[in-house]
Amino acid sequence: MLGSPRQREGSADVPDGILDGKLALVAGVANKRSIAWAIAQALHGAGARLAFTYQGERLGGSVRKLAEEAESDVVVECDVSADASIDRAFEQVGSELGGLDIMVHSVAFAPQETFTNRFVDTPREAFATALDISAYSMIAMARRAEPLMAARGGGAMVTMTYMASERTFPGYNGPASIRVNAISAGPVRTLASAGIAGFKDMESIIEERSPLGRNIEAADVGQAALYLCSPMSQMVTGSTVYVDSGYHSMGI
Repeated sequence: MLGSPRQREGSADVPDGILDGKLALVAGVANKRSIAWAIAQALHGAGARLAFTYQGERLGGSVRKLAEEAESDVVVECDVSADASIDRAFEQVGSELGGLDIMVHSVAFAPQETFTNRFVDTPREAFATALDISAYSMIAMARRAEPLMAARGGGAMVTMTYMASERTFPGYNGPASIRVNAISAGPVRTLASAGIAGFKDMESIIEERSPLGRNIEAADVGQAALYLCSPMSQMVTGSTVYVDSGYHSMGI
């Protein structure tokens, strides 16, 4: 008979009260089927005190009911696309909880046409919306959570992703016999790099620690691009080629 995650056959035992006294904010609960809700249940079961955010009054009622099940009375509205709303939410969380130890970011959205249209037909505005809400919101929330965690000596942040960010899945790509690859280049002296603080330090580290023991030049990236754009790589797609003197392969 299936029970809670800690009761299922083959699951690891969770020490009782492992999160006693910890303060957690969970963003992204919409209903009982939400991944964020499953995470909230696990945190609550381990002893954490929870706070929840919700997007708009349409979801507010549902989230408040679920928060009651988790013995939480801290439920704040947070529109992750608006900095002022995020500020208000974290001010309230800080006031209600007195700090944070854990932040769970399980927020994502993309306009419907991004799933029904071919990927290359994605409108600029739709892409910007998806990136803002699904990715940048984690940065925005982390910035507000940082001082609340620092005041308690540190903490933990968790966000969600999906393999489609790394691999091809139906509905995310289109069949047209077009190869798409990426080059991950090491530090290269360009106009853009001139504005990067610590760039010379990055070069020194690559030269000192990389397997090839030297920095790359823009021409090295050019040669890699030539390979990826030529018939020499006609069966290569969906790959990332690292041109960084092997630094990406270093364990320490």
